[in-house]
Amino acid sequence: MTAGGAEEAALDPSAQARDLPLDAHLHTNLSPDSNVPIDAYAAQAIERGIAELAITDHVDFEPGAPAFNFVPFEVRERTVREAAERWAPRGIAIRFGTEITYDSRFENAIRDHLRRHVYDYVIGSVHVYAGSPYHRDRVAAWVAGRSLAEVVAPYFDEVERAIRSGLFDTLGHLDFVKRYLVPYVTPADLEAAPELYERLLVALVETGTALEVNTSGLRQAARETYPSAATVARYKVLGGTRISAGSDAHQKDAFAAGLEEGYGVAAAAGFRELAFRRGGERLAISLPDRFRMRSRT
Repeated sequence: MTAGGAEEAALDPSAQARDLPLDAHLHTNLSPDSNVPIDAYAAQAIERGIAELAITDHVDFEPGAPAFNFVPFEVRERTVREAAERWAPRGIAIRFGTEITYDSRFENAIRDHLRRHVYDYVIGSVHVYAGSPYHRDRVAAWVAGRSLAEVVAPYFDEVERAIRSGLFDTLGHLDFVKRYLVPYVTPADLEAAPELYERLLVALVETGTALEVNTSGLRQAARETYPSAATVARYKVLGGTRISAGSDAHQKDAFAAGLEEGYGVAAAAGFRELAFRRGGERLAISLPDRFRMRSRT
């Protein structure tokens, strides 16, 4: 089970973003949990003024996981690069990225894959699969009798290892586990225990890995971004300088969903730019003026 579109709330049209420079997290039919062709996103990008798209289809390394050997690298790259050529004359930039499921058991294989294959942009994320204690069939039993720190430890431990690996441009949906903990643990419960996040945020700062404001949580059980605005603000206080934002869309109507709010979360914390990479050096993309005026710095 990945960060797909199953069990998501109906989308509020008012949450659909317009006139933004980038959606840095999108899944297409090159992922096992999406059936959206790239051109469907690009057409919407023209209509809504989203200037740049990062296609970040899933890659898994656990045999039997949904995106394990789902589509060969060469096919994914060719498909995205050809789409980029088609849409560039119409003013839409499309980048070839990936979202790699980080699993510490396969870190060497992930490292080798990234050494041999060139992406424009790489997100590393921890997901919840069938054997996880957070799977819907066992999460209630996992939570029962455990402290909040004990409940989130397996997920947060793996997230910290992902950050410390130094493999990724961006750490995707930092606390995506919230989706599976509701109603046994609520976002408010986690908000009341900010100390649980501290080591993850420090790791981001120390490694220079960007923190993603992932807006899929707004349409899932958490009903807030991954991570929350308070956590993003704390990351800035700790010295965080690199922030990203993506809708994590897996469905056509989720394209850029909630991204206006996601940009707002970044701006409210004091960020004036998004961190990105287009295959070369890291770069910064300025937030639109309407967000920059909200920034505290």
